Amino acid sequence: MPLKLDRPIVFFDIESTGTNVATDRIVEIAILKVQPDESTEMRIFRVNPGIPIPMEVVKIHGISNEDVTDCPPFKAIAQEVLEFIGSSDMAGYNSNYFDLPLLVEEFGRADILFDTRNRRFVDVFKIFVSMERRDLQAAYKFYCNKEMVNAHNAEADILATYEVLQAQLDRYEDLPNDLDKLHDISKDADFVDLGKRMIYVEGIPHFNFGKHKGRKVVDVLNEEPQYYDWIQRSEFLSDTKQKLKEIKLMMKLSTH
Repeated sequence: MPLKLDRPIVFFDIESTGTNVATDRIVEIAILKVQPDESTEMRIFRVNPGIPIPMEVVKIHGISNEDVTDCPPFKAIAQEVLEFIGSSDMAGYNSNYFDLPLLVEEFGRADILFDTRNRRFVDVFKIFVSMERRDLQAAYKFYCNKEMVNAHNAEADILATYEVLQAQLDRYEDLPNDLDKLHDISKDADFVDLGKRMIYVEGIPHFNFGKHKGRKVVDVLNEEPQYYDWIQRSEFLSDTKQKLKEIKLMMKLSTH
């Protein structure tokens, strides 16, 4: 069934220096513009982000610092990107969570207000999740070709979970069977705490929320010690509070 369009829609994807919308930058943006008559036009912009691309990120998208040395900064192409998008609606994969916010941030740094009003945003990932069940019963049926009996019974659930993992290891030849690698695959990112309020960036804890998001924890605690007290008094997870205590203790020990 073809898309029913009353105006153009652009499908876009961004490759970046990382996943922090506040501090990371675009290194490449691909835009596919689809017209109501189904004709299409593709534009790809390679960008010099002005900050280093970490090696672990280079391994993911394959764009190195050398690849972007002679590319223009986003500010130099921002107007061209804006004009190509025009008044189109927008679509992407997990784009509402990452690509769209990062694009808006980059326009802002280029002193361009990107108006999100009166546009429609389609996130294909959200549609995927809403249309395809992702609960344990669905996984058990997919991987083990069995119907779960006594779903949501703790014993049945955990036995099914173990059986699903075994079936995944059998199905995917490139899925490692050692726990270190399975752990790396399972985690969202290298978070300091279970509440995901702090994250390691190149091995250094940074805040991952609020007004200090993207800043080093030690810098914030040095400049604004009351922020520590506020977190300890507030309804954060106990693990978050404990990890912050440990960071503060290490700061104290490092000064002696």
